[in-house]
Amino acid sequence: MSLVITGSVAYDYLMSYPGRFRDHILPEQLNNLSVSFLADSMRRERGGVAANIAYTNRLLGGSPIILATVGHDFGDYRRWLEDQGISTEQIIEIPEDLTATFFVSTDQEQNQIANFYTGAMVHAQEYSLADRGLTGSELVLISPNDPIAMVNYARECKALGIPFAYDPSQQLARLSGEDLAAGIPGAKFLLCNEYEIAVVQNKTGWTLQEVRDQVETLIVTQGKKGSSIYHNGQEILIPIAPIERIDDPTGAGDAFRGGLFAAWMAGLPWDVAGRVGALCSTYALEQIGTTSHRFTPDEFISRYESYFGAQPELARLRQPAAVA
Repeated sequence: MSLVITGSVAYDYLMSYPGRFRDHILPEQLNNLSVSFLADSMRRERGGVAANIAYTNRLLGGSPIILATVGHDFGDYRRWLEDQGISTEQIIEIPEDLTATFFVSTDQEQNQIANFYTGAMVHAQEYSLADRGLTGSELVLISPNDPIAMVNYARECKALGIPFAYDPSQQLARLSGEDLAAGIPGAKFLLCNEYEIAVVQNKTGWTLQEVRDQVETLIVTQGKKGSSIYHNGQEILIPIAPIERIDDPTGAGDAFRGGLFAAWMAGLPWDVAGRVGALCSTYALEQIGTTSHRFTPDEFISRYESYFGAQPELARLRQPAAVA
């Protein structure tokens, strides 16, 4: 049994703008918007939502399988993933395309302006879980990907009875209300931030309670306010983990997911699993890049307990699983 993560694998270009975007955007001229921001630094990092989640999940003993399509320029990234103990068997190379690429600029207030080039990711719609022999998965995480692929994976999971987590995130702008109404019902998990859950409600016409009724567990992250886990008719409030510094917000939500699902698959209770996710998010915020943070399970447990108190069950995270 395993966690299969479908979604993007990409190269990230992370830029820093030494000012505030809002100082240069005129509300009365939004219909004529034309702005350019001069970045004073740029880094190329390995990223993509599926790979980001898998990386943190692996740090906490998970054995995730990434199902994704990449381009002919993926060779160094593939070797790096394998060095981290992450299986690349289900990462499919498309010879005629480039790997998806994410360009983002972050200002002094941690606001971001981004563009994403789909590249080889568009071919994800051509591959099914059944074709790849992944129908025995314990959970399939449907994270941002080619929009058609996301619809296909949700439909396939329902048809085959495979538990799945639906995480529309950055693709909400491309997914229609009909897509969401087809994809969300029956999901074991739905994950959104507070803005995204409002978009889901707007596009589907559902109330928050109606959204909750469609899924087994709804998880809503709320930035500095922490997160809420709605399960079995209860709301479990999860605080943030204290942050020593914020170097880059990119990938914090992915780290949260990687930690949350590592804890869930280890059988930890929801309040603990949520705090594990919160601390993983903090680790990501303290580094530039989505896969630059690093810790051993013992280091993680020590920091967790310094913030949230002793939790003997965290010992379940100490032994990394074998690569699938």
